[in-house]
Amino acid sequence: MEFNTLKRIFKQAFNFLLLSSASFTAFANVALVEGYVRAMPASVPNTAAYFTLENHGPKRQLVAVKADFVKEAQLHTIIEEDGMVKMRQVESFSIPQHGQLTLVESGEHVMLMGLKKPLVSGESVELTLEFDDGSELPISLTVSKQDMAKMKGHAHHH
Repeated sequence: MEFNTLKRIFKQAFNFLLLSSASFTAFANVALVEGYVRAMPASVPNTAAYFTLENHGPKRQLVAVKADFVKEAQLHTIIEEDGMVKMRQVESFSIPQHGQLTLVESGEHVMLMGLKKPLVSGESVELTLEFDDGSELPISLTVSKQDMAKMKGHAHHH
């Protein structure tokens, strides 16, 4: 009788560990490849974040970004309307199954509005990415004057 009780406890503990690993794996499906936050003159109150995410799982939606160093972070895209190039806020960015999302200056990006203090080139800032399934991914980006094309490892395959 004692052996069966121990066996049952071990089985439940093993199942718990297995399920915990599975949920961690789901969280780890999206990973930051590279990125940066644009360094701006101290007099400019807004900047933008550009980065590449790699998705090793099912299709996901990036629905929000949180950053303590700004008043607001918004998902934006660039569109052409009536011959004019305009920036528009969007609800989400799609990350294809087993694919990448690359945010760039001439397209989708994260607007960081209302800087609480000037950002210094070379320092790192923390952002939290929020996904449609409720999960979050904390990332750290370097403040830089360079663009993604000049960053190391710039070859992106879609």
